[in-house]
Amino acid sequence: MADTKFVVVGAGPVGSLAALYAAKRGHQVEVYELRPDLRDPSIVPLNFTKSINLALSERGLYAMKQSGESQLVDHVMSATIPMRGRMIHGQSPNGSLYEHSQNYGVDDQAINAIDRGSLNSRLLDILDSLPNVKLFFNHKLTGADFKTNKAWFEARDKDFAANGRPREIEITFDLMIGADGAHSAVRYHLMKFTRMDYQQEYIDTLWCEFHLPPRPVDDNEKDPNAKFRISPNHLHIWPGKDFMFIAIPSENGSFTCTLFIPSAEISELERDPSSLPAFFDKHFPGVTALIPGPDLIKSFETNPHLPLISLKCKPYHHGSSGVIVGDAAHAMVPFYGQGMNAGMEDVRILFSILDKHTNLDESNNPDGELIHSAETSAFQRSVALAEYSAVRAEDAYAINNLALQNYVEMRSSVLSRRYRLRKYLEEFMSVHFPSFGWQTKYSRVSFGNEGYADVIRKSDRQGQILMQSFVALVSSPVVLTALVLMYKRRGSLLSFVRGLFSWN
Repeated sequence: MADTKFVVVGAGPVGSLAALYAAKRGHQVEVYELRPDLRDPSIVPLNFTKSINLALSERGLYAMKQSGESQLVDHVMSATIPMRGRMIHGQSPNGSLYEHSQNYGVDDQAINAIDRGSLNSRLLDILDSLPNVKLFFNHKLTGADFKTNKAWFEARDKDFAANGRPREIEITFDLMIGADGAHSAVRYHLMKFTRMDYQQEYIDTLWCEFHLPPRPVDDNEKDPNAKFRISPNHLHIWPGKDFMFIAIPSENGSFTCTLFIPSAEISELERDPSSLPAFFDKHFPGVTALIPGPDLIKSFETNPHLPLISLKCKPYHHGSSGVIVGDAAHAMVPFYGQGMNAGMEDVRILFSILDKHTNLDESNNPDGELIHSAETSAFQRSVALAEYSAVRAEDAYAINNLALQNYVEMRSSVLSRRYRLRKYLEEFMSVHFPSFGWQTKYSRVSFGNEGYADVIRKSDRQGQILMQSFVALVSSPVVLTALVLMYKRRGSLLSFVRGLFSWN
């Protein structure tokens, strides 16, 4: 096992977790990253390396718990802010602003906002402390041969700075794991060796980042939330039907804000950035009271307007020597907050399958002991990687589609009475009849670990039953009268009606 060499390309959160899983199993691990070490305080991230604040939920947490690093989850969670629901912002017909909270789940369930750099730094610190892990930054993958298990990198190190020419190095590996993002170099070279189906789509939406600074507070202020200008425990959404503005909290009291907008509208604003405050007042009422117009314009002109990509492919591997995970395998739009979580789940499932086949061969050996020859290990990996591709593709396709659908929900459906009715009924069933197993689709995705495809099947079936039952219920005067009398005493029905129809 110690002679097996795992090479991970990409030192982001998913790649770092994959390296940790491999290292904890005794493999020799090398991690190659195109960018500089983000922990270096002298490094200023390029605009195109920025990403929307991450939402860490159960799948990512569970994958970290299974890594074998006992302190990892506590270390990471210390830098998170729990978001227990969405806060929908809007304007009533009379001109007054409103906020409406929609909890994600029951029992105070929450997803956790975390800065990508903070999470990544914590994982890299752990890898740096392990004797069987080597980290290489400023290394660009230029070639890979998955038959001879060789790869080539351009090293943009001190020699590069001196003479302007990168140094090329050649390495060998037993297994290369590509965790190098949507524009994966590993995937590019892997496609030369395996018949990979590949589908890429740019949706007609661009995104631009804005910043809501913290509120200045006195040193004697005792309220830890006083520095936040809006609720820190919500994902804030200003839905605009065709576009959307969101705000996600950060530890220092600021919010990372993101505008999602179709390309035609952003082109209009690019022609006349001075119209941006009026655009916000019309579509995202209340934002200019938090972020002054000149600051909105400055961010819009300074920060890039970036595309959103949806990517599907299969299989994810070649033989025993190469596999891709995370965005390299299934880049998705960010509207379900599952991109990183799904990537971390990839790592957990991949290594659980690798472990299963190793243990299976050991248990089948009549002497109770297995001699780990290179050929045996390669065969085990090839069977495991084939199984991984087979079982993971369906779930990856499912969450990719869910992420696209959730954009419509976040920018528009959250305003509909039908959406709020179904959400209320599902949560009512979940709280009062837990033995029935009723949950919202969002709860199943964000607060559980069952397969994404199974979540969709269960949720679709549940929705059909629920709405059919509700229609039958309201069509029966006898049953409806009985329910009204029963709940009128407790005020539940009255509260429900008020909540359902009190805002637009």
